[in-house]
Amino acid sequence: MKKALTAAVRPFVAAACLALFGAGAATAQDIHERTIRFGHLNNADHPVSFGVKRFGELLAAKSGGKLKVQEFPASQLGNEMQQQSALQGGVQEMSAPATTSLAGIVKEFGLIDFPFAVTSFAQADALLDGPFGQALLARLPEKGLVALGYWDLGFRNLTNSKRPVTRPEDFDGLKVRVIPNPVFLETFKAFKANPVPMPFAELYGALESKAVDGQENPFAVILSNKFFEVQKYVSATNHVYAANIVLVSKKFWDKLTPTEQKLMHEAADEARGYQRQVSRAAAQKAVADLQAKGMQYNEVAPAEQARMRAISKPVTDRFAATYDPAIFRLYSSELARVTK
Repeated sequence: MKKALTAAVRPFVAAACLALFGAGAATAQDIHERTIRFGHLNNADHPVSFGVKRFGELLAAKSGGKLKVQEFPASQLGNEMQQQSALQGGVQEMSAPATTSLAGIVKEFGLIDFPFAVTSFAQADALLDGPFGQALLARLPEKGLVALGYWDLGFRNLTNSKRPVTRPEDFDGLKVRVIPNPVFLETFKAFKANPVPMPFAELYGALESKAVDGQENPFAVILSNKFFEVQKYVSATNHVYAANIVLVSKKFWDKLTPTEQKLMHEAADEARGYQRQVSRAAAQKAVADLQAKGMQYNEVAPAEQARMRAISKPVTDRFAATYDPAIFRLYSSELARVTK
């Protein structure tokens, strides 16, 4: 029998056997044939898409090919809010939106968007993977969502068609598209910019028509969506660390067997490290690519970034008072721990 297995077939048979043995006492009844529709906003060449693909590969291997992930990139299933509603309603299985989009249903997710809170990827990972990030995840099931962890989106940076932004005064009067999030809106107002909330899918057209002067996103998002075609300046403001969150419809989750749920968790955990690595490498490469495409790049001096932090502090202080005191205390203590 062994001789009958060709070199091409043998690895797949071995992988399937290992996956089923790795599931413990899994039997055929524990893992069912399922197709998981995984939607997100990013293009197929973006690190979020790479994370979805890796998650799908891992899940298929662990389930012996029974749990299949079907990716729908580039807002094919709607914008963030539409996909969130679809998950809550059970008509879509998974998505990977920015954590910002969840502030409307669990207000404390807004804490992740506090400007200038962390200054490195290591600090961001420690904050989100630790007790604070997990406490936020624990609040989602009652909202119809189950989260499998955080992925990297990156530090957000400003682009615009008017001028380089090297100091707080350079924000003055810029009409900047922001995510519909109160912390973002008030922070940019504090910089005397004119923040304009709008869905991501409408952003390129708004930049092209000059309805807005600029926008803020991680470098890889700026490159993947070809904003270099309609923006001249990119400034490394690094004002907010942004994360994506891997979400599952609770209605779908509750249909899964314990074994299937375990495999989903394992695949998500393994995909997380890969996605973060790919995302951070892509961000570094994107800076050079954006310059090669004609964008004018500038960094922000530490002293000017400190001034920006000071200007934004009254905003974060004001919002801090509106959050669950227990969650805010946890956030503060964890932030102090990871940034010391």
